[in-house]
Amino acid sequence: MKTLLKRAGTTMGILLLTVNLCLKANAQTGVPANYIDEGFKNNLVLQQKKVSLEKALNDLQTAKSLFLPSVDFLAGYQSANGGRSIDIPVGDMLNPVYSTLNQLTNSKQFPQIQNVSQQLLPANFYDARVHTTMPLLNTDLIYNKKIQEQQVTLQNYEVEIYQRELVKNIKTAYFAYLGALQSIQIYEASAQLAEEGKRVNESLLNNGKGLPAYVLRSNSEIETIQAQLTNARLQADNAKAYFNFLLNRPREESVDPNFNATDSLQAISTLLINEPDFNSREELKSLKEAVRLNETVEKMNRSYAIPKLSGFLDLGSQAEGWKLNEDSRYYFAGVQLSMPIFAGNRNNIKIRQSELDVKNAKLGLTQATEQFAITASTAKNNLVATYKVYLSSLKQLEAAESYQRLIEKGYKAGTNTFIESVDARNQLTAAQLAKNLNLYKVFVAAAELERQTASYNIHK
Repeated sequence: MKTLLKRAGTTMGILLLTVNLCLKANAQTGVPANYIDEGFKNNLVLQQKKVSLEKALNDLQTAKSLFLPSVDFLAGYQSANGGRSIDIPVGDMLNPVYSTLNQLTNSKQFPQIQNVSQQLLPANFYDARVHTTMPLLNTDLIYNKKIQEQQVTLQNYEVEIYQRELVKNIKTAYFAYLGALQSIQIYEASAQLAEEGKRVNESLLNNGKGLPAYVLRSNSEIETIQAQLTNARLQADNAKAYFNFLLNRPREESVDPNFNATDSLQAISTLLINEPDFNSREELKSLKEAVRLNETVEKMNRSYAIPKLSGFLDLGSQAEGWKLNEDSRYYFAGVQLSMPIFAGNRNNIKIRQSELDVKNAKLGLTQATEQFAITASTAKNNLVATYKVYLSSLKQLEAAESYQRLIEKGYKAGTNTFIESVDARNQLTAAQLAKNLNLYKVFVAAAELERQTASYNIHK
């Protein structure tokens, strides 16, 4: 590692100079920030994640509302005729008394009355009331509210996890597009060299100094380069289409190719020095929150024996014949207590189940921690390797450029063959492509390390 950094330091000047010759630099660093912001705003999958977060927030509001009184207006009307009835012997009880009173008073002030028969089903009866209920003591509501709060936290982590993944995908797609554009430029330059070689061979042939085979070889080389150029253009179109897909834009919409490779490479040199820290990953935070959520469920299950107390109050009016007066109005209030006595051992089974859920969540957290440590270390090593390969490709490109100049000069002077000049041009093209490919591999590897260490600031 130290040797690599020393080599990187000695070649940084050449590195930055070559990059400036290959790419147009501006004030931006990395992928233009507006593309990341646009992805956060428009990406369809991210919008779905945010909808899930909103649903979790609504569930939390519902859990909070369960602590408030519930008020309903209830009304009913009943009317019946026949059915069971109850006989009230009013006449049998009072008529002898009334007869005696009439005899004593020598009058008929106390008439005889009939026995009464009252049917049990009401006739023309209404009951209208405002029914209010409120929990007074219910531990399930307390734990349910806490669980919903933890669910909101989990959903928020889900949004942030996908945001980080989206940042990595946007950067990878952007670098793939830039790499394809650079490949197009390389093939176009190579095609110009091949056309010049064809022109020279035709001129030599016309002057009796060349061979027809050299002209045929030039035509074949030009066709090969044109096929490679067509393929590079298709790759650029595909990369642009995927990049625009991530941002939920039309596939043909233009993409800004300006990219400050100098500043980005300087930032990467910092990544090479620092040890990767994966502890800020939202995945770990989410798993820790999942452990706490399962512990909350366990506590809720253990509180099953705590009594539940609720109260109710009815304010209303009921009477026959739609009467509304002092006699019809009423209130009815009370409290209800619920305490479990026997449930076939189901509560103990739920407690055991929740204990296993907690244990499983903790094991998942431990496994994920170890896995993230490995992936972060692997991403760091991959970045170091790609950076070293890129530095090597710069030297190879420098050698290929020097070799091509010497061979081309010798070919024009007649000291080198046409085959040697073609080979030199092919080596130059291959070196340019390798340098271009390795450059963007460095940026992609840096984006992966950034993802594994959650170092990108998504809360700007």
